[in-house]
Amino acid sequence: MTAEMAQRVGQAAGAHFVRGDHRHRVVIGKDTRLSGYMMESALISGFTSVGMDVVMVGPVPTPAVAMLTRSMRADLGVMISASHNPYFDNGIKLFGPDGYKLSDETETQIEAMLQDQPRLAPSAEIGRARKIEDARGRYIHFAKSTFLKACAWTG
Repeated sequence: MTAEMAQRVGQAAGAHFVRGDHRHRVVIGKDTRLSGYMMESALISGFTSVGMDVVMVGPVPTPAVAMLTRSMRADLGVMISASHNPYFDNGIKLFGPDGYKLSDETETQIEAMLQDQPRLAPSAEIGRARKIEDARGRYIHFAKSTFLKACAWTG
């Protein structure tokens, strides 16, 4: 995965999910690989160039991106990670607004768009990027909420 390809993926996936008049948003998380910084910057460039706002959540586990995409009502979630690859490689996982992996059909549509010249947003409509600092805390709170509360029953 090159930075150029990451930018193209951002443009294609962003264009696929830009629908309607609202501000469109993508959540981007990453693992701790050094290449994640380059991939994140390239993805941000791609998404903002087609008019999507980007919320960076920093290094988090993959399930955190899925949860944050859904809870923040984002149009798309992206995790920069490829745990099965050597440390210097990286990959991109995409999540739909429901927090689940994209369908094969949607992935195929986005892949087909990689061949097309991207339709860039007019300068007044380019996206903005911001980082949220409490992403890990939000995920930890969510993870804790999935456990049953200790009950007083001693029966």
